[in-house]
Amino acid sequence: MVSLVLPPRKQLVRIHEFLVAKCSRASKIKVPLNRKLVVSAIESIQQRLRTYSAIPPNGLAIYCGTYAVCDGGPRKHIVDFEPFRPINTTVFLCDDRFHVEALEELLQADRRFGFIVADGSGCLYGAVRGKAREVLHRFSVVLPKKSPHGGLSAQRFGRIREEKRRVYIQKVARDAAHVFIADNEMCVDGLVLAGAADIKNDLQKSDAFDPRLAAKVVATVDVSCGGEAGLNQAIRLSQEHLGSARAAQEQQLIDAYFDEAARDPGRVVRGIEATLEALDAGAVETLIVWEDLEASRVVLCDGRGRESVRFLRPAQEQGRAGFRDAGTGAPMRVVAREPMLEWLAEAYCQRGASLEFVSDGSARGAQFVRCCGGIGGILRWSLDVLSLEA
Repeated sequence: MVSLVLPPRKQLVRIHEFLVAKCSRASKIKVPLNRKLVVSAIESIQQRLRTYSAIPPNGLAIYCGTYAVCDGGPRKHIVDFEPFRPINTTVFLCDDRFHVEALEELLQADRRFGFIVADGSGCLYGAVRGKAREVLHRFSVVLPKKSPHGGLSAQRFGRIREEKRRVYIQKVARDAAHVFIADNEMCVDGLVLAGAADIKNDLQKSDAFDPRLAAKVVATVDVSCGGEAGLNQAIRLSQEHLGSARAAQEQQLIDAYFDEAARDPGRVVRGIEATLEALDAGAVETLIVWEDLEASRVVLCDGRGRESVRFLRPAQEQGRAGFRDAGTGAPMRVVAREPMLEWLAEAYCQRGASLEFVSDGSARGAQFVRCCGGIGGILRWSLDVLSLEA
């Protein structure tokens, strides 16, 4: 039985290439019956994917397998559907059962939190459910500064400034009702007000702020900036109020990684080679991996029959540079190949580490992917990281 779950941002061309490689690998299964069933299931999934011009907005789930019916003959069944909520996980598993854990997680992460980030330059409305976050609406504003200009008296300028501030807060309140209330019902389970200075507090006290929204406010937090950066700060600062929202947990994890790196660079490791070397040594306490990391674990054999393991990026595989003996430059034969994420999912627990997947949907997540190559770890004890990364 083959399970395939795709997030909306995946490209169909890459998925087709991935399935072709999987089908080629499955054709080498030694047991004839298993080989026939797996190859047939993957080919059926490829045919079903051709009916799609793009991945649906919420992602795509395809399950295909063969089972025995009452008359004793095998029967193949395939089902494909779009999840009822956006999914951010990629799954490809061939097993004796269908894997629906990613879909079950959507059912568990049913709490949706709204965010209003308002400052003197504009307002942003966002929402977080589980690991998914989205920007719902935003607008900009230009409020007068505190100092008068052009000969206005301080009192008159103060009255103009207060009036424009009051109009701005009213607009924030009205737009919040349009964004978070639909068909006279609330669209969120909780609301977080964020911003600089007293704008967020004035919003909560405003008569224009819908009482139904005011009753849903779970926290007010101070942020140093507005826009999406302010939204990321608000998620981090309000994490205790977000319950099981994975977006907050992910941001806390990445913050812990960079905070540890700032305190003691020897307590963190980054990059494929250094991280996996520390993992083999049992030094990694928390293994952090980008959920879309593209790399393969390849077992190679040289001309003398000696095997070695390498972890290669797609560019290294395409250029065939990673398939040559480092000493002699002679080509090496590929004995086995599997996606590194699949190997890590089985190997991490054998080495006493905990495995955490992160996305690049936030500024911190994108920074981790950019600076660490999508993989890193928090160590139990300090190591000479420079020698590992060399």
